[in-house]
Amino acid sequence: MGFAIAPLYRLARAGYVMAREGVFSLVPPIDLPPAARFALRVGRAFERAGARSAEDDARLTEAFNRLGPSYVKLGQFLATRPDVVGQDAANELAKLQDRVPPVDDAMIRAAVEEGLGAPIDSLFVKFGPAVAAASIAQVHRATVRDADGTEREVAVKVLKPGVAVRFARDLESYYVAARMVERFLPVTRRLRPLAIVDTLARSVTLEMDLRLEAAALSEMAENTDEDEGFRVPSVDWRRTAKTVLTMEWIDGIKLSDAERIDAAGIDRVKLANTIMQSFLRHAVRDGFFHADMHQGNLLVEPNGTLVALDLGIMGRLNDAERRFLAEILYGFIRRDYHRVAEVHFEAGYVPRGQDVDVFAQALRAIGEPIRGHTAQEISMARLLTQLFEVTELFAMYTQPRLIMLQKTMVVVEGVARSVDPDLDMWRTAEPVVGDWIARRLGPAGRLESAGSGFGALIKLVSDLPTLAERAERISASLADMSEKGIVLEERSLEALAAAESRRGRSGRLALWVGALSLLAIALKVVFGT
Repeated sequence: MGFAIAPLYRLARAGYVMAREGVFSLVPPIDLPPAARFALRVGRAFERAGARSAEDDARLTEAFNRLGPSYVKLGQFLATRPDVVGQDAANELAKLQDRVPPVDDAMIRAAVEEGLGAPIDSLFVKFGPAVAAASIAQVHRATVRDADGTEREVAVKVLKPGVAVRFARDLESYYVAARMVERFLPVTRRLRPLAIVDTLARSVTLEMDLRLEAAALSEMAENTDEDEGFRVPSVDWRRTAKTVLTMEWIDGIKLSDAERIDAAGIDRVKLANTIMQSFLRHAVRDGFFHADMHQGNLLVEPNGTLVALDLGIMGRLNDAERRFLAEILYGFIRRDYHRVAEVHFEAGYVPRGQDVDVFAQALRAIGEPIRGHTAQEISMARLLTQLFEVTELFAMYTQPRLIMLQKTMVVVEGVARSVDPDLDMWRTAEPVVGDWIARRLGPAGRLESAGSGFGALIKLVSDLPTLAERAERISASLADMSEKGIVLEERSLEALAAAESRRGRSGRLALWVGALSLLAIALKVVFGT
């Protein structure tokens, strides 16, 4: 297996830049496994003097910006975990959430006109400079005039020109890195590095089409219409295209601006609960959640309402995954570690052959030390390391469908605790998870499931005549084949004869493959699929 030179060079350069600017020293090595500690020590050997001084944290953001949009996303993630990287570094990295250097205004105006297919002055009464910029897009404040002559403020999100090419280049490097890891470190294959990069690539592809983000805003607005304390902006569909998204302007306070939140008299404890509970409600109740909920994508209005922005990356869970998530969380809340273990086995997260009782014991070792402690008293780095060690001990493989959920849970918990350092995640989660458990797994939920099953049965009965007719056709066709063989057109026979005359033994094998293919086609027609 060969590895392309350009992606390897870009990886080496990125590693050097991050090491030079002290990125690897953000993670406390004491809580990591030996191999990871060794890797960090090697990385820190390249660190320049004074790289991690408080006054020099600005170079961190410069390093991530210099490396490109996908590395900016890594910095955004680290900014949500001050308990891991330190408060000073987190404050500095938070600039990557909405204060990345914007693209030239003239280029953006040209991109808007190209995307919407009309002169910008015919679409907007006013179109101002960028008010926020992140890794993929930037936002401009503008004014539009409705048909009745009313003017209103809107936010115009514009995809940065050339960003798709840069992301494609970064993803190429990530694929090379994943293949190298899987090839030379077999122990990491259970973590499925390639599947993780596939998930990232898929999410980035979707994020590059702002029409899909508009659709996500619309869907979440419907899902949360009756949710108190949470909403999303409305979409201006007339001024939305693949590279341009126009939506309602929100006058809100950034979650990173603690002073303004306090000055507005907003209850921090209630706000932190809203952040955590909104995410859980969307994931468990709706199976559709915001998968990029860092501080830069959340505003709070003066009345305390949380407004989610930038729905370019969304996660989905099917019914079974929602039940597994709810039961696992509820088991931790109730300290029913054996049930949590059972659910892991039912979901297939733990391979068969492992001992459910021993796994329950390992879960207790994780859950008990964090009960009754505030968020400030819990080392997230140590907790994540312990979780990793448990997955290794029980040969658990990464679940690609759950990567977005797992990443987002870590981010949301970090955002909520940045608002309320005394957040108790279990106590906060209990009302949402407990209510869902009661509704879906209690008597009412069982009746609803029974009703759904009965409906499926009725549909099956109504389809029986069609199924019987199809079965009769299949039977007649197969009987006909058994008596007369497979009837081929004259052209097909001539082609087969010509091929036979040109080829020897390998040609005859090819003819058999061709004949079997024709049989498959015939069966496909018979089955009507």
